[in-house]
Amino acid sequence: MRAYIIRRLLLMIPTFIGISLMLFVVLNVAPGRPGKQAGDVAADSRKEGTQESYRIFREQFNLDKPVLFNTLFALQQSDIERAVHAAFGGEHISPRERILAQQKLEDYGAFAVPHLVALTRDYDARKELQLRDTAVYFLRLAARQPLIDQFNPHPSVQVRAENTRIDRENGEINAMRYAFDAPEDQKQAVIAAWYKWFEPKVGRFSYSFAQKVDIFFFETRFAKYWSNLLRLDFGVSLVSREPVVATLISKLKYSLSLSVLSLILAYVIAIPLGIFSAVKKGTKADKSVTVLLFMLYSLPSFFVATLVLIFFSQGSDTQWLRWFPTGGFQSRDFSDLTVIGKIKDVSWHLVLPLICLTYGSLAALSRYMRSGLLEVLQADYVRTARAKGLPESSVIGKHALRNGLLPILTLLAGLLPAVLGGSVIIEYIFGIPGMGLWTIDAIYQRDYNVIMAVELLSTVLVLVGILLTDLSYALVDPRIRYS
Repeated sequence: MRAYIIRRLLLMIPTFIGISLMLFVVLNVAPGRPGKQAGDVAADSRKEGTQESYRIFREQFNLDKPVLFNTLFALQQSDIERAVHAAFGGEHISPRERILAQQKLEDYGAFAVPHLVALTRDYDARKELQLRDTAVYFLRLAARQPLIDQFNPHPSVQVRAENTRIDRENGEINAMRYAFDAPEDQKQAVIAAWYKWFEPKVGRFSYSFAQKVDIFFFETRFAKYWSNLLRLDFGVSLVSREPVVATLISKLKYSLSLSVLSLILAYVIAIPLGIFSAVKKGTKADKSVTVLLFMLYSLPSFFVATLVLIFFSQGSDTQWLRWFPTGGFQSRDFSDLTVIGKIKDVSWHLVLPLICLTYGSLAALSRYMRSGLLEVLQADYVRTARAKGLPESSVIGKHALRNGLLPILTLLAGLLPAVLGGSVIIEYIFGIPGMGLWTIDAIYQRDYNVIMAVELLSTVLVLVGILLTDLSYALVDPRIRYS
């Protein structure tokens, strides 16, 4: 058994890596803009303030980097010149091409600085003033340095000092600007300031062979993704800017409270019902239980949730039916309650959501239990036990039940990630801020960090669920052994 567990744990590693790789590919080829709400605000009309905000947003979350390999160190002057021409537009440039060119120049970052400086010198004063002015505009964006470990709440003294220096230099860079309609002498003064800034920093923008290799492989989204994954660091949400792991833990308590209790309750009710239906096969009692369970199964959870809120919550029109809260996970005065009072308060808030989460799964689980037990009851060793004169309760409880549990145990592998995901509809109707709503919002807003954290945790739970299912087989069925 020990060797089997070790072998399965080792097999989980390449499986997890493969799923992680597939997740990375899907996220990066999916249509839509990451951090959709933040991106919509930032990209709206491409005004200066919002454009700068969106550029910083992309830089913070490595969205300005190439996906697999980074060859930006090999940019040519002609590449930058074409992008600048498209960025300031013209009669042959569509709005879409202009926006794409602007974003491309923003993503080039420091790699474009030497070429942009060169464009401020090499232009035809009669025809290409717009080219020069656009190059100066994007030079201000490209020359800025990103802060170091900017989301660390407790940076070291050295990091804090370096960030102070970077912030000061970025402030100076931001001041080297002019409006497109500014007087020419003002423009020339700003351009002269750029030359003075650039000359002592030429070495910063030239790269050795080792630096190029490092940039090629490690300054990419893929490398940053695996670097964060190996450190179990999922960063911050692209939308809320809050730490993903901390938010996940805070949301998980709501979903676990609902889903785990619902799962336990469903098994506690469904297993006896399945046994009862198997023992009473073909009788009116069996048919009645089957009809009742499938009637419950056919009722949509959002419909039942709405009905129980209308009739049995404190918003009910009938005074004596106002038994439960209208929603939420706890009362407003929760912090003032005793420990017992807090348990009672949370339990009282969970009654209606638990009912709505549990009733739909009773039919499926009880049918699995019934069919599994019926198959076992036809086995030779069960007939032998009956022939020995053992009571029916002993035949079922000691001989048939354990093997009849196998179909139910098979479902565990898929139920664990469902516990993580929670129920979006139930959480929404009852106002419970759990994992379900958080995950759906992350998908709509292309919040990559949140999606990766949730999906990778779901992957781990699936793999653990499969292992627990295999091990539980050996516990309930003595004929199964892993060697």
